[in-house]
Amino acid sequence: MRATIISGSARENNNSIRVAKALLKLLEKKHTASIIDFRTYDIPLMAQGGLNKNKLSDFQKNLIENLSESNIIIMVSPEYNWSITPELLNMFDIFGEAEFKKLFNNKIFAFVGVSSGKGGKAPCLHLMQISNKIIGYTQSHSVVSAKIFESHFTNNMLDEDGNFTETGEYEIGLNAFVNYTLTMAEIWFR
Repeated sequence: MRATIISGSARENNNSIRVAKALLKLLEKKHTASIIDFRTYDIPLMAQGGLNKNKLSDFQKNLIENLSESNIIIMVSPEYNWSITPELLNMFDIFGEAEFKKLFNNKIFAFVGVSSGKGGKAPCLHLMQISNKIIGYTQSHSVVSAKIFESHFTNNMLDEDGNFTETGEYEIGLNAFVNYTLTMAEIWFR
């Protein structure tokens, strides 16, 4: 199985990339996985003309190829003004059209909300809602996972390379999230 992890924060030194790296390590034990790092994000806004399909940047090509070819899409977003990052929202605006149906068809979608304190539920719920809407609108056949992971106190739980700084509930919870997501994928792609 192939998984793409979207680290949806464009900020330098963000906590989302820490979570993405931890997820990558867990997934790579048995599957092929990659990270799309939004620190190099360059998708123009709709008002700026959106994507020029004839002149895609390396980031845009990589994002489209990974989303197209993956069975599992895990989106990691910090809680940004009680929602998702503007970059993720713009990505949905651009790709939420019938011409990009392949990016949303026959996939398992799962979500992680990231906080430096206690939080992370709001971006997951927003990501679930938008993903379900696009799946329905494009008449795709995919599953939005019911299990989310709220990454609390992320900078205390993971180092910059995505290694756990301590064993305990955080590690147990992230492993449970990954196992649930993989079980959903195994059932879906059986």
